[in-house]
Amino acid sequence: MPTHHCPSKAATLARLAKAGFPVPPAFVVPIDTYRSFVAHLDLPTALAERGPTELRRLIESQPLPSRLLTELTHALHALGDLPVAVRSSATTEDTPHASAAGQHDSHLAVQGAHAVATKLLATWSSLWTARATSYRRTAHPPAVSTADAANADGGISALDAAVSPGTAGVDPALAVMIQRHVDADVAGVLFTGSTKGRSGAGDVAVIDASWGLGESVVQGLVTPDEFVVGADGVLEVRLGDKQTRIDRCSDGTVTRGVPDEDRERACLTDDQVTRLWKLGQQVAEHLGAPQDIEFAIENDHIWLLQSRPITADLVLRSSEADAGERELVLRGTAGSPGVVRGPARVVKGPGDFEKVAEGDILVCPFTDPAWTVLFGVVAGVVTEAGGRLSHAAIVARERRIPAVLGISSLHSNVRDGQLLTIDGSVGTVRVHPSPNPRVS
Repeated sequence: MPTHHCPSKAATLARLAKAGFPVPPAFVVPIDTYRSFVAHLDLPTALAERGPTELRRLIESQPLPSRLLTELTHALHALGDLPVAVRSSATTEDTPHASAAGQHDSHLAVQGAHAVATKLLATWSSLWTARATSYRRTAHPPAVSTADAANADGGISALDAAVSPGTAGVDPALAVMIQRHVDADVAGVLFTGSTKGRSGAGDVAVIDASWGLGESVVQGLVTPDEFVVGADGVLEVRLGDKQTRIDRCSDGTVTRGVPDEDRERACLTDDQVTRLWKLGQQVAEHLGAPQDIEFAIENDHIWLLQSRPITADLVLRSSEADAGERELVLRGTAGSPGVVRGPARVVKGPGDFEKVAEGDILVCPFTDPAWTVLFGVVAGVVTEAGGRLSHAAIVARERRIPAVLGISSLHSNVRDGQLLTIDGSVGTVRVHPSPNPRVS
């Protein structure tokens, strides 16, 4: 098929596939198709008048052109009519300046042309959610040039535009990558070589991983295992509780509990950790910069699902016990460096967003990407679950907001309005005895 311009996420995977890296086969619905599809809707005006929820409904209510449906059917057949992942690839994400981690929707374990068409619309519309528009306003990313996708024999092909490219394109824009679904036994995130706090840090990688599909890790739904690895092998292992896992089922995905014996053992072997490190070094060298890589392991075979430049350094430091403390000190994972003091604002879901004020410390079970709209308001973030390579932790580092993750006893020890001091460099939360007077 002829190639079309695609944003960074799809173009980077195409480049890696063409170079022989283990990338699942995929095809791309390019940005010209999106722009032509929405050209008549005047999206900025519709967003201002209707708001993000109604704008999403407007986009998803539009019928797909018959040629696009035909092309989707043929392309899916070429992939073997297997389950696929429908992933966003926007012009404003995966750049050296702004990752947009978790800001647009992706859908796993989708099967059949009708289901893929539905998820294609949903992925397009996710460009205009409250979280995505808020992220773009605060990130101020520079103009991004696009790159050509590779030909089909390189592992990723470009789907012919379903309609003639329109001239009145809407910026930002979004391509959609449709990738063979990987039934991961273990999955996670690998940061290659952009870490601070250790000698020889340029050779050190950090891996967060858990059982099942990688959504558990990137969405911060579990506290994953963390591995620090370098040329001399595995340097450090920190086991997470890994309470749940996500797997493909007959109608999508299912979340289930992890057996005790699997929660208590590392989800990666030393050999797998070392192979991931070597592969990550090769990818970083090929792309010319340290990378944030999403991976999946299926039957001991490593697949690369995504690779983007690291936008903020990861600080690796060990916390030390504080002798003679009067305040309670909780310890978790250092997610984003910095020290900040403020009142705890306990948030259990979007219904609690309105009580969050500037300078609060966001205290929550985990940080769904939809919650990153609060990152322009809060002074810091503390969670019960999650790892330092989750989407929310990545965005916190971009925003330079201190974050401490994975404190399982958080909600039994912190009350709404209580004064906290968090140190995101060492992973501690100091709970001061006197509550802040503003309690919602």
